Amino acid sequence: MKDIYENPLITRYADRKTAEIFSDDYRFKLWRKLWIALAESEKELGLNITDEQIAQMKKFAEDINYDFAIKEEKIVRHDVMAHVHAFGEQAKKAKPIIHLGATSCFVTDNAELIQIYDALNVVREKMLTVMDKLRAFALKYKDLPVLGYTHLQPAQLTTLGKRATLWLYDLYLDYADLKHIMDNYKLRGVKGTTGTQASFLSLFDGNGDKVKELQRKVVEKMGFKDVFAVSGQTYTRKFDYSVVSVLSQIAQSAYKFANDMRIMQSFKEVEEPFEKTQIGSSAMAYKRNPMRSERICALARFVESMPFNEAVTSSTQWFERTLDDSANKRLTIPQAFLALDGVLNIYINITENMVVYPNVIARRINDELPFMATEEILMECVKEGGDRQELHEAIRCHSMESARAVKERGERNDLIDRIKADGRFAAVKDKIDGILSPKNFIGRASEQVDDFINEYIDPLFKTEKYVPFEPDIKV
Repeated sequence: MKDIYENPLITRYADRKTAEIFSDDYRFKLWRKLWIALAESEKELGLNITDEQIAQMKKFAEDINYDFAIKEEKIVRHDVMAHVHAFGEQAKKAKPIIHLGATSCFVTDNAELIQIYDALNVVREKMLTVMDKLRAFALKYKDLPVLGYTHLQPAQLTTLGKRATLWLYDLYLDYADLKHIMDNYKLRGVKGTTGTQASFLSLFDGNGDKVKELQRKVVEKMGFKDVFAVSGQTYTRKFDYSVVSVLSQIAQSAYKFANDMRIMQSFKEVEEPFEKTQIGSSAMAYKRNPMRSERICALARFVESMPFNEAVTSSTQWFERTLDDSANKRLTIPQAFLALDGVLNIYINITENMVVYPNVIARRINDELPFMATEEILMECVKEGGDRQELHEAIRCHSMESARAVKERGERNDLIDRIKADGRFAAVKDKIDGILSPKNFIGRASEQVDDFINEYIDPLFKTEKYVPFEPDIKV
């Protein structure tokens, strides 16, 4: 037993990779890389910084003296300055030039943006893994008829593969938005205290071209190409809203899939994985609860709630900045990613192990298909010379009687037997069984699966490289 609260996103749901990206160690090492990039660029542009100072900084780039930094922060009550002092304590010759001309947001904002980018890349790889598995599932079951629903009431038939394309298309759209953010990614850059670059202009004796070149060099050394066009002390917090909104969109798509899975499992048509030793219920030993899908819904709901928080943060940034975003961002950004990480871990697990029960699906279709087939039977009878109005009334009466038998007496659907026994339908009696083939009622569902995969999904996978993700946490 542990005697303090631990975040379940870390202990139960998220992979180590995402947790590492938002760790203190990851962030503080980025701070040091940023300070090194700044010092190198300032030296290259003519400031009095030596190779020896740069070398000392690089020597301790990943060897952070945390004990010193922790003690220093208790004294100065400022995390960035505590780490400036800690870095200078190790790289003593570089101490005078560490953080030269910069404000705290030079390291905090740029580092956070890099963390977000790295976390987005994990999301990208996991999304592609899910999409690849859904692609295979859709193709495998593209021809398997299944009851389609509107208002959760049986409607026309579709196929199980076609239904999977609905889940896949949602993710495809989300992926396009994710890629738009990643392909147009920006750092805060070198902006100074209120975004005017005044301190750097002073360092370079009023040479604005050198200040612009300094920013370009620093951003390039950190592996990026672009910066936010203007900023106050911080980059616009609307960007955080955009990021979390994309995470919310992905969570919404996963939520929809998981809800569909829960309903299909209730119908006993499709089930999520259920391990040999797994217990479905502490009271009812026979139960196979869809706990993975339910967990997706629980975590996705949390992610979906995050954009409102970021909207408030963005709208309440006074002038060039306030600090009420800082503590909030420590919670919302990492936890939105960690919760979505848990969602995608489970999504991967379910989609690679879904169990389909074709016989149950067929039985449930047969319970409903007679009602759906009546229009086809009616048209065939009219072709043989029957009176449409008379036949329509006969089918209506037979349908009502059959429905009453099913609903009130719990009997099977005997509508087809009633129609076959009615002499008014004698002309098509021998055709009725052929008309009742489920494949006659799925429209272009099979072809739609092929078209969608060929036109949208396969081209995506030809351009997007990824390594199929194997979660390191048991789901």
